[in-house]
Amino acid sequence: MAAGQSGVADGLLLRANWPRPIIEPMATFKPNTLYYGDNLTVLRDFPSECVDLVYLDPPFNSNRSYNVLFKEARGTESEAQIQAFEDTWHWGMEGVTAVTYDEVVSRGDEVGLMLKAFVDALGHNDVTAYLTMMAPRLVELRRVLKPTGSIYLHCDPTASHYLKALMDSVFGAVNFRNEIVWKRQSAHSDARGYGAVHDTILFYAKSDAFLWNASYQPYDPDYVRQYDRYKDSNGRLFMSGDLGAAGLQGGGYEYTWKGVSRVWRVPIDTMRRLETENRIFYTRNGIPRIKRYLDESSGMPVQDVVTDIESLRSWHKERLGYPTQKPEALLERIVRASSNEGDVVLDPFCGCGTAVVAAHRLGRHWVGIDITWLAVALMRNRLTTTFPGDFPDGVAVDGEPADEAAALALAERDKYQFQFWAVGKLGGTSRGGENRKGRDRGIDGVIAFPEMDPKQPKPTPDYKQVIISVKGGATGPAHVRELAGTVERENAAIGVLVVTQPPTREMVREAASAGLYRSIWDGSPYPKLQILTAGEVVQGDRVKMPSLRGIPQYTPAKRARRSLQGQLVM
Repeated sequence: MAAGQSGVADGLLLRANWPRPIIEPMATFKPNTLYYGDNLTVLRDFPSECVDLVYLDPPFNSNRSYNVLFKEARGTESEAQIQAFEDTWHWGMEGVTAVTYDEVVSRGDEVGLMLKAFVDALGHNDVTAYLTMMAPRLVELRRVLKPTGSIYLHCDPTASHYLKALMDSVFGAVNFRNEIVWKRQSAHSDARGYGAVHDTILFYAKSDAFLWNASYQPYDPDYVRQYDRYKDSNGRLFMSGDLGAAGLQGGGYEYTWKGVSRVWRVPIDTMRRLETENRIFYTRNGIPRIKRYLDESSGMPVQDVVTDIESLRSWHKERLGYPTQKPEALLERIVRASSNEGDVVLDPFCGCGTAVVAAHRLGRHWVGIDITWLAVALMRNRLTTTFPGDFPDGVAVDGEPADEAAALALAERDKYQFQFWAVGKLGGTSRGGENRKGRDRGIDGVIAFPEMDPKQPKPTPDYKQVIISVKGGATGPAHVRELAGTVERENAAIGVLVVTQPPTREMVREAASAGLYRSIWDGSPYPKLQILTAGEVVQGDRVKMPSLRGIPQYTPAKRARRSLQGQLVM
């Protein structure tokens, strides 16, 4: 689930001609590419009918009070910036939401009429602002879908009914296929109401020509105990199936078998073959029935109530710590059912990139869009470490600063996105993503690396830290001293200061005075404090540090797997 746009007055909707976050050429459609920017702007640059499957999990603050979500917006409250991992949408004080609303309603089509009906009935509140944000994006997603394509919209019961009505107006009610209920947790204690334990996934097709691959899920254990209760001499479980053709459309075959005369489902030659293969089970009354072995079954056809895939818990290896991360098994089920190998899967609210990872693992092409560099950096790192060798030149990112001028433009426009970009570009993990305006204690990002004592018979890694501090404005020696204090306080090995302007002589002298860090592994020296400019980061300059030998971020992934939960290792 992606976060919203920062640096926009209402934190929600962008005018159609609002500039891309980076001053770059307009986006071109390139499969296996991550796009940084507002997905509405990016989608409008894509050609029509270029995508086979869309999965989206758009942000919405369903944890807030239902009454608060429907509170009429007065325009007097301060508007919080949308931050990474936040799910709040508002009607903006400067009218950006109203501009988008007018743009959609003025179309005069079913989508505009539906949105107008929502606002007329519900007023101006977070729910209708959210629907206003979604309307033009759903229109663009329908445009880029191929006639054989499908779209899955992941939401929760707070807004699912409104989204379904909006989806009906965009895709047509006749193209609604399923409302999938995913039971994401076993139980939930709600003081005054039933425990809320499920999400909703709305499944629509572009047309009646949509692709569908028959998919199966494991049988419920209770079902197996009830029906596969027979066991043959080899210990194989089976259930018995009717061989009679009574009531069977099209009739059957009438003959006598082992003293039983009736109309059978199979001709007598087939019955003889089944007998030879020990495929017939006889009841106490001597009635033949066919054996259906459990180990030969593909499973139960997938149902619209998903109870066999649980949400990620702290002990699941694929868990990244992203608050709204969905299990790969859920996305793999969707990708398998509604796309083929070589097809293109699009996630326009990419977040930590689970849909992209599932698509790549299953041999599909993919496109991911997100509006925060925090998410883009996480996705890029997840792909390169999960699929080592698949991206020898790195993961392509459209909208990434291509030169120093573009990096400085990003820093001027949004210092937080500049911070996320710089940390991600250096291979670090951002800190304070959920509360980026709060105190970060001088730490914007961290790189962990293992140190091992070669003198030990069986050296075990002792992880050290590189602390990254990013400054988007004027800097001086005080910032170097501040970083030095942070490195000492955190007992870190190295500190890196990223600046937008060349460091002064005093800053360089202050950094040099911190001395060197010597690797335990090979004794190599590295500057304790380092300064990198935005231009150097763009050019690919790296932190001078020991190599990341064997850091256990992820286990290399297999191209395809059958397990329900992921194989990633933090």
